[in-house]
Amino acid sequence: MRRLPILSLLSWISTLPAARAESVVVLPFFNETSSPNIDWIGESIAEALRESLASQDVLVLTREDRLEGYRRLSIRPNAVLTHASIIKVGEALDASKVIYGRYEIPHGADPAVPAADPSNPSAPAITPRDSVRITARILDLQHTRQGPEFEEIGALEDLASLETHLAWQCLKALAPNKTVSEEEFRRDRPTLRLDAIENYIRGLLAPTPEQQHRLFTQAVRLDPRFSEPCFQLGKMEFEKKDYAVAVDWLQKVSRADSHYFEASFLLGLCRYHTGDFAGAAKRFETVAAPLPLNEVLNNLGAAQSRLGLPAALDNFRRAAEGDTTDPDYQFNIGYVLWKRGDFAAAAESFRALLDRSPDDSEAVVFLGRCLKKDGPRPGDPKSEGRERLKLNFEETAYRQLKAELESKH
Repeated sequence: MRRLPILSLLSWISTLPAARAESVVVLPFFNETSSPNIDWIGESIAEALRESLASQDVLVLTREDRLEGYRRLSIRPNAVLTHASIIKVGEALDASKVIYGRYEIPHGADPAVPAADPSNPSAPAITPRDSVRITARILDLQHTRQGPEFEEIGALEDLASLETHLAWQCLKALAPNKTVSEEEFRRDRPTLRLDAIENYIRGLLAPTPEQQHRLFTQAVRLDPRFSEPCFQLGKMEFEKKDYAVAVDWLQKVSRADSHYFEASFLLGLCRYHTGDFAGAAKRFETVAAPLPLNEVLNNLGAAQSRLGLPAALDNFRRAAEGDTTDPDYQFNIGYVLWKRGDFAAAAESFRALLDRSPDDSEAVVFLGRCLKKDGPRPGDPKSEGRERLKLNFEETAYRQLKAELESKH
């Protein structure tokens, strides 16, 4: 069966009468202490829950989605929301369920320790030994009912362990059929140092790339097992086109990390740009097995084309079948046919591309070479390595599509 573009399929699915797939949004937990200096804890709890649920294939909205919802509703990121506002955020993001909660330091801090927040000297100092109480609720918007409440109490220095147990409880409530044992769940989630978590979350909240980079790097230095900042650093270096450094970070992203496949996709691009086409193909194959996205198949084909493998054409064609409107997929098909000396078929592909994108000067040149039966020339930079790559990675859209399809049956 011919594959349609993801966006077209999502539009088609939205017209069907069957129930929609359930999605979850996790809000920052509300700070009920008098110290705004620990607002980062609320973001940490939310990020830990989101990360854990996403890694277990729960359809959970990204942090960027949530921030966009707050922006549209003119809500400050760390605001304490009313019940009505929580519902509004969930509805604005078209979520089925909302996870939210609060945290507090129920016992007084050590008076001998200086105040943690210089801007608020009256706020009690808070140390890692202090007790923290976290309360979480699940609001079911689809059925208009309040779900279960979960509570965690422990030392602040054990925040990672408290977050992991809370995440497991939420997963058990949301997706009992997907829930592994708590022992297995914990095995994939190391108990991270509190200061490493704080640096990572402050990095997510930092206003500039320079501050983010410094805080993410500090988080990894404090706890080398911490996968999430490795992903963030790898992505930042990739965007700067420092591919060799990006490789070092991206290959440290763990299999249990919800960003693992995106990290593998970026790692494939990095290896491609550094000339390791076999390594690139291997990474794209790793991603294509569970996520046969058009862009992944295209990039796999590009790496295979550089290696002279016949499978390149099949993957370019699969990508083009998934999105017939994308000129890059059509170009790659024509290009690999041209390299093989199949000038008639290559010319057909370039003509189809130019019907949609008549200003594609490179396609015009290759069409001319096809008509002249002018094949590849070794060492010609104008004709070697012209495969077109894709940088977008639509994993969220694919998982949403998959969940929507499953909800129809």
